[in-house]
Order: sequence, then structure tokens, then C-alpha cells
Amino acid sequence: MIKTIVNEKNINKADVVLVSAAYEKTASFKKGTANGPKKITECLDLQIEFFDRKFKVEVNDLVKIAHQNLGNLQKLSPIEIFKKIKTSCHKLIKNNKFVFLLGGEHSVSIGLFQALAQKYNPKEVTILDIDAHCDLRKNDSDYSEHPSPFAHSTVMRHASEIGYPIIQVGIRTYSKEEYEYFSNPKNNVKVFEWDLGEKPKIEQILKNIRTKYLYITIDVDGFDPAHMPGTGTPVQGGLKWWYGIKLIIGAINKKELIGADIVEVSPMRDSVLTEYGAAQLCYIIIANKFKKKLK
Repeated sequence: MIKTIVNEKNINKADVVLVSAAYEKTASFKKGTANGPKKITECLDLQIEFFDRKFKVEVNDLVKIAHQNLGNLQKLSPIEIFKKIKTSCHKLIKNNKFVFLLGGEHSVSIGLFQALAQKYNPKEVTILDIDAHCDLRKNDSDYSEHPSPFAHSTVMRHASEIGYPIIQVGIRTYSKEEYEYFSNPKNNVKVFEWDLGEKPKIEQILKNIRTKYLYITIDVDGFDPAHMPGTGTPVQGGLKWWYGIKLIIGAINKKELIGADIVEVSPMRDSVLTEYGAAQLCYIIIANKFKKKLK
């Protein structure tokens, strides 16, 4: 029988549950992120190497990984979507499962943020956000004729208003409204801008994670488009691949990771680099989260 990374059919027995949320209703530029979760899970099972070079084991021999597909979300309203994601994730979290959300556009993360806040005090969970954009808008009225407070460009504003401290890495563009929001200390948003002078040292970023718990959200446009070209709103520059890997592993080693997501993968016709890279990131995060099982 061919081995797979998604190796556990019974969610109740799983250590990790990959939750696919194929939603892209508020995508403001290039569409296609609804196809991201399917392509990422295909790469996880059929393309990436199971053998982890760091731990010298096949992670899927020792960590039980299940998959839950939330199905077609496109016909639902934003409120219905986030309620569905929140309810599904809360049930898993309540049963002590590590939830790894696969989007879809970045707004899907709101449901998981809400679900985690039912178990953890948000003030004790830092969100490490790798992204080109701040996503701190109140709504998308400055660029949409049908404004929504749940657009992908509002996701981190929701996280902040829930009470999570936020560290944003890779930021290369933002609106005046977003600048004013993260410049206000009471909002507890620390922004590490990219390509305006010297890039921050990883240790400098890690020092700013002051809570016991950690959540990692990765919008793939946070990475340089040379590594992640297939995304809805690409921006030149961004994190180089190994810098991003070292930052992620360093953060997981320093704090207790309680959840993660990878979003905004928009598969391209002539390149599989983005979904392959997203699958690699997913596997690396799972390996380092469950490193005690790999010894």
C-alpha cells in the first residue's frame, strides 16, 4: 500500500487535523485560492518527501494526521462561513486536536481565531503573521463597491480586536488606515517591514514574542514571489525561503504552538511551486510541533 501523509481516517485518533476551507468570495485581485487546499493536500500525499532531513525520520510514521474538508463554501454568506469554521475547529480543539487550517483566502482564519479564543485567553497567544499585507482594514470600502467587514484585508484587524498580540513579518504595503492602526501601541501590533533598509534578524523578531502560546498564520505572499508565485495579490520582495523556515522553527522551539494556517495559495497553470512550497511548510511545522514524538 502506498504511504500517505494524511494517514488517519479516524479524526478522533489523530494528532493533527488538516481542515480545508476552500473559500475566496472577497478575493480582490487574482481568483483561484478556493483551489489551494486541494492542491496542497495533493502535494502532501503525492509529491513531498516523507523523510525529514532534520529529524532523520518519516514524520508520518510517528504523527497521526487526518483531514477534514469543509466542502463548498462559496454559496454561504461570510457570517455563515466563519460560524461553520469556528464550530468545526472548536469541536476539534475541544478534543485536543492540533488544527492546521488550509485556505482559501486569508479571511478563513477568523473562524479559527474565534475557536481558539474559546479555549485560550487571546492575550496569552501571539499570532506570528507572515504576510506582504497588514490586513488591518475595518472593511474593504476603499476598493470594493460592496464593502464587507469580513474581507481578506480585515483578518488581522479581527484578530487584534479579539485580543491577540500580533507580530507581522514581511510587510511591504499598507493603507493609511492600517498604518494608523498598527502605530497605536494600544492595538498591540508589531510590524517588521521588508525592503526598507536592513531586514530584521530572526532573534529580534523572536524577542517580541512574549506570550506562552503561539499561533502561526502564513499568507504565501509574505514570501518572495520567486518562491511563492501563485497567490492572489503578489508583491515584489518578501521573505527568502530559508529565512522563513528558520524563523518558523525558531518560533516553534521558543513557544508552545497551538494552531496554524496557510492561506492564499492560488494554483497557476504552468507552475506547482507555490502549492508544493505550502505543503513543505505544513509538513515542517507539523514535524517541529511534534518533535517529541520523533525521537
